[in-house]
Amino acid sequence: MISGAMLRDAIVSGANNIHNRRAAVDELNVFPVPDGDTGTNMSMTIGSALSELKALPDGCSVERVSSVAASSLLRGARGNSGVILSLLFRGLSKAMQGKQEMGSEELSQSLEKGVKAAYKAVMKPSEGTILTVARLSAEFAEKEWANYADPVDLFEAALEVAKDTLLKTPEMLPVLKKAGVVDSGGQGYVYILEGMLSVFRGNGIIEAADQEAENEGSAGKGVFTEGIDEGLTECYCTEFLVVKNKTASAAGLRVVLESIGDSVVCVDDEDIIKCHVHTKNPDKALKEALRHGYLSKIKIENMLEQYEALKAAGSGSEPPRAAKDSFQYTAPDEDQPIGIVAVCAGEGIKQLFRDLGATAIVSGGQTMNPSTDDILAAIQSVPAKSVLVLANNKNIIMASEQACSIADREALTVPTTSVMAGVSAMVAFDPDATAQENQAAMQKAAAAVTTGSVTYAARDAEFEGKKIKEGSILALENGKPVFTDTAIEKAVVKLAKRICRKGTSFLTVAYGSDVAASDAEALAETLRQKLSSDIDVTLVDGGQPVYYYYLSAE
Repeated sequence: MISGAMLRDAIVSGANNIHNRRAAVDELNVFPVPDGDTGTNMSMTIGSALSELKALPDGCSVERVSSVAASSLLRGARGNSGVILSLLFRGLSKAMQGKQEMGSEELSQSLEKGVKAAYKAVMKPSEGTILTVARLSAEFAEKEWANYADPVDLFEAALEVAKDTLLKTPEMLPVLKKAGVVDSGGQGYVYILEGMLSVFRGNGIIEAADQEAENEGSAGKGVFTEGIDEGLTECYCTEFLVVKNKTASAAGLRVVLESIGDSVVCVDDEDIIKCHVHTKNPDKALKEALRHGYLSKIKIENMLEQYEALKAAGSGSEPPRAAKDSFQYTAPDEDQPIGIVAVCAGEGIKQLFRDLGATAIVSGGQTMNPSTDDILAAIQSVPAKSVLVLANNKNIIMASEQACSIADREALTVPTTSVMAGVSAMVAFDPDATAQENQAAMQKAAAAVTTGSVTYAARDAEFEGKKIKEGSILALENGKPVFTDTAIEKAVVKLAKRICRKGTSFLTVAYGSDVAASDAEALAETLRQKLSSDIDVTLVDGGQPVYYYYLSAE
């Protein structure tokens, strides 16, 4: 039998193994664009559970371990691969309910329930991905569990099926075969299972190659990530978990925390309430929390003291400011029917969404996919009955959908796959329509726009028969690579001509943080000269990272 302590240590080992190999998994991505890649997202997702798992005692049950892991992964999920991974572990939690230890039958049930949840969450599942790797190993376990008295033997056999399936993914998915790689998500999943097997077989926890693994899941939550408001009085950053009692109320606890501090985040699931507050009275926060259950993972940091230490070390000269994307919980207001959350990066792009009516902005996009928890906090900061979330990136849609499913108010995802499509969706918003009507109309508007972007190739690759060299200027149309060039300006002009078709009236061009305003203005003038006189070219200072230019043609 597999005990709770064994399962706890196995998940830690799996997390460390994917952390150590995340760069290798990232390299398997077919698209060579600089993005929040699969290995990184899977590592950050499972890494979000490490601190809570390590706090569990040796006598814990498999039910408790799987519940803690599932809850942490759900809220820490980043990118589509991270969300799928969180759902696979959710299946483990469901199968372990009421169990002290895990046998072969329970193991087979956990794999099967996880696969069902993952397939259900993906609108159009593709075979040859992590889904296939997980499904075939689960089907094997479901069929053969009775032949394995030792669940560890069954786990190892199921892992062998997963590894064999992974090697076959290029035959199932033509794009993998052309690129000469196996599926990156499937490979990440296999690395996690291999890390777990090390513990099950008595070989111990695979250690993280560096000290970053435990912090990966909370990346971006540091006190000094982006700016700090002057005159900070609520100087104690206080974080803790409440293991719920029968009368626990996350909403009631939140109300009290709001009254004694700011930057409040207070989210819960069946078992725990996860809290964060900046306050000058951390003792009051903890005293109130004790009314709702017992406390775990308490952390209190003096932000002013930290700042002074950094300043003395020459690390900065700015006074403390609030943490990046620090959202304050706000109860739904019946008088405000709909609010909008947009995910984007770049000060100009953020301001554009605010000007168009976005209520809250989540920092994120390429290279920095926000977690489910990040999006959930933004949703619950909007004082509206219903909230629409614009994902603005195909790799953020699933995390947004997960956040919407656990929000304390109606929340719907508008599955925009690019920032410029999101802008078109915002223009289509009708404050007099229902949330469902707006979701449909905004999705339709986003689909009607042709988008382009210009960045650089993050690695050597081959895509649809085209060889792409690392560092070359890369042009994408509707998210797919279409050509490379040696000069940014030439690539933009060529891409603009490609996406501006008969009937195009408007071309919007947003330039990034690495482009000088004078260069962007000169390029806009060149576009006006080279494109049809019927096309109105609008230049926007987007300030987005990584991407030199965003384009949209309507």
